[in-house]
Order: sequence, then structure tokens, then C-alpha cells
Amino acid sequence: MPSNPQKLANAWTPPGPALLFCPADRPERYQKALDRADVVILDLEDAVSPENRVAAREALIAHPIDPDRAIVRINPSGTGDYRRDLAAIADTNYRVVMQAKAEDPDSIIATALQTIALIETPLGATRAHEIASAVNCIGLMWGAEDLVAGLGGKSSRFGPDEIRPGEYREVARYVRSLTRIAAAAHDKFAVDSVHIDINDTAGLIAEVRDAVAVGYTATACIHPSQVPYIRDGYRPSEDEIDWARKVVEGSEAHHGSVFSLEGQMIDGPVLRQAEVVLARAVAALDVPVGDNATPDQT
Repeated sequence: MPSNPQKLANAWTPPGPALLFCPADRPERYQKALDRADVVILDLEDAVSPENRVAAREALIAHPIDPDRAIVRINPSGTGDYRRDLAAIADTNYRVVMQAKAEDPDSIIATALQTIALIETPLGATRAHEIASAVNCIGLMWGAEDLVAGLGGKSSRFGPDEIRPGEYREVARYVRSLTRIAAAAHDKFAVDSVHIDINDTAGLIAEVRDAVAVGYTATACIHPSQVPYIRDGYRPSEDEIDWARKVVEGSEAHHGSVFSLEGQMIDGPVLRQAEVVLARAVAALDVPVGDNATPDQT
């Protein structure tokens, strides 16, 4: 892939696939969350009530954790909280932020930090490609609940008495796909949204499997009990690794020409898919293990 002139050199990427949200006004949970996940998203937005945001910023400064494994979610552009969030971050070593309700590239550039744009409003969805093109936008994430609220709707998922209960409605699936495509078009990573039903393990596993299949880099979560399922989903199985090795070895033996493997035609696109599987297998070896036991709350 040719280099993208709108991409930072040596941009931060998630060191593992499980990104765990943690309220920034609960500093006693910071390290606990970091011990259980690959990356912690210290949340100054939805997880913190407006009256607690001053205390949350003070805690952010006073209780540092590893900045290479932390993201700070800041409030939407154009708000006083946005400006105060950035001022507080300037007093820390954190270098990666997630901008809530991103709606234009200028607001991403204005952070002057490596920024993950959260696509979760109707306007943000229509501008996902423009937002992803911002030079300091290193990745995209999408969110279903604010999106549906912005549409005047009441639920991002089908209910128990509807078709495909628990699955996303089509409008949410559309924005999920749009976010993934916009990120890929600009050579940025993509983070899949949270599965808010903590007890729906089967649903989480299915969504992670689909996220991996379409090239998401990571999945965000709201509880540490979800971390092992996310890690398992992003870790290729032995069968997948075996297939990928055969594809790569076969391509080398055929000098890059098209060949057949177990009845499947192997050409350039399939070879690249196999290379992705092997890259994920190597990356999985470097994922922090941590303690996946469920704490009281996160």
C-alpha cells in the first residue's frame, strides 16, 4: 500500500485488541483496569457526570498509568469540557485521545494530539471519510447508542420479540461498515463498538468474530469479563494459522503465481488475507496477559 501523506509517521496503534473503558473519576480503578485489558480508555465523557468532571481531570493528572496503553476520551468539540479536557491532558504524559461525537476534521486537528475519532452522530457518519483524512487522526471507532439517539430512535438492536434479537439494526450496521471502510481508505486502524449486554457472551463472540473477519484492529468493552472473549476472537486458531502458512509457502513455491490449495484458488488477495492471519498470530504473542478475573466493577 502506498504511503498516505495524511498519516503520521510512527503513529500509535493499540498493543492488543481489548480496549476497556474506565471512568476517569474513579482513579482507584485505573491500574486494575490496565491489569486486565490491553488498553484502558480513561473516560472524561459519558462515564462521568458533568458535576464530577473537574474531579475526573484532577484524578487524570494525579494518578498516571502507562501512556503507551492508555487513551483519554474527551468531550465533543465546541464544548467547554472539550477545552478543559485538553488543558488537563497537557499536564500529563498521555498522547492519545478519543474525541467523542467527532463531526469534522478541523476539530480533530485542533486537539494537536494523536486522535481516535468516535463516529457516533448522523453528521459524523456522513463525514467519516473527511474525518479519517485528518493528519493526526490515527484511527476511527463508532458508537451505536448516541447515533440512534441522534436519529430520534429508541434502540440500536432488535428486541427479544423481533427478528434477529440482540443484533444491530440495519442503520447501526451501515455506520459500522462505513466507519471500517473510511478507516481503511485512509490507512488508519478501526475499533469496533462495545457490546453493552455484559451477560450476552454469545453475542459478543459473534460480533468479535465478524470484526476480525472485516479487518477491525480492536474491540472496545465496558467490563473486564469481556476481555478474554475479545482476545480469543482476535487470536487466530491453529487451523487458521496452518492454512495461512500453507498459503504463504505455496505462493513462494509457485513464485507468486496463482495456484490451488485444497480445492481453493490462491491468488494475490487470498495471499494478503493469509499474511494478515499470520500477523495477528504474531501480535497475539505480545498481548499483555494480566488478570482476567472480574473485579467488583470497572
